[in-house]
Amino acid sequence: MKTLLEALPARERPAWRVAYQADGCSLVELLAAVVGGSRQLEIAQELMAHFGSAQAIARANCEELAAIDGIGKTGASRLRAALELSRLLSLPDKDNPPTISTPEDAAALMMYRMQYLEQEHMFVILLNTRNHVIGEPVDVYHGSLNSTSIRVAELFRPAVRANAASFILVHNHPSGNPTPSASDKELTQTVVKASKALNLTVHDHLIISRHGYFSLAEHDML
Repeated sequence: MKTLLEALPARERPAWRVAYQADGCSLVELLAAVVGGSRQLEIAQELMAHFGSAQAIARANCEELAAIDGIGKTGASRLRAALELSRLLSLPDKDNPPTISTPEDAAALMMYRMQYLEQEHMFVILLNTRNHVIGEPVDVYHGSLNSTSIRVAELFRPAVRANAASFILVHNHPSGNPTPSASDKELTQTVVKASKALNLTVHDHLIISRHGYFSLAEHDML
């Protein structure tokens, strides 16, 4: 009995489609091309049936992926490698650092790495006097974040070390709702007040979720 792949003409198979029509590929086709093998389409369909979305697949570890029939350790490693390549492509280019001019710019830099995290993380984006990003965003806290658990001095440490002119706070809400809590607002005000003593500027505090982002600067909450 032919597999789904074998039943397709050459130009309708995932490898050909990805090579020449990648922007028109379905998620199943993209997964199949990464997994490879004669049963790649069946395996890709099983992945989607089991996890339900690309986001859930991205959150899965190698053991969870390998448990899917036909994936195994090799297929799981390929999937994780593809996901890691996507993450690396979202990082700032050291030779051509991005400029942060708007909250949308900052969100675009951080959404991929933060929107599906299952724990809360606090990152600091460091900027020079021209608002160019300095290095990679720094993960300064993770776990259960609130205004009492975070030492404000720790948020400033990366900026001081890098001689940054300004910075942007970014943290995520795993719940999916990016609306700031009372604790988020309190922390923001504390950081803005303390930054003045260090001659640093806090441009924004972004809250990232899988449903979008919230900019406290855009809502006059700084």
